[in-house]
Amino acid sequence: MATIVETAVSAGSFTTLVAAVTAADLVDTLNSDGPFTVFAPTDEAFAALPEGTVEALLADIPKLTEILTFHVVAGAVHAGDITDGLAAATVNGKELHFSTADGVTVNGAKVVTADIVCDNGVIHVIDAVLLP
Repeated sequence: MATIVETAVSAGSFTTLVAAVTAADLVDTLNSDGPFTVFAPTDEAFAALPEGTVEALLADIPKLTEILTFHVVAGAVHAGDITDGLAAATVNGKELHFSTADGVTVNGAKVVTADIVCDNGVIHVIDAVLLP
């Protein structure tokens, strides 16, 4: 198996996320023992943001770090652990809220692929960028 970052790099559909994690100097953190749960927006999710948003975030590392850490929960949260109404604290201190009413959503973003197990946690692929 591979770490969360190695898995994201090899998937090929998270190039924007990997570039952002690298810019925010979070690679070592997400390669550490963890475990972590990452709700990973696809490249398409980043592309759906208003034009210029990604570039602006890459130029504002504190804001970028705040957004990226809003996608990470300490501990391994698997799909089977998610219940309707569940709230989970992110590593930036804010909460994510889950719904299972129409598939699994986290703060309104749909989980499109769940439970990509890594050496140091789990990735759930989501279709939108979460904003704190």
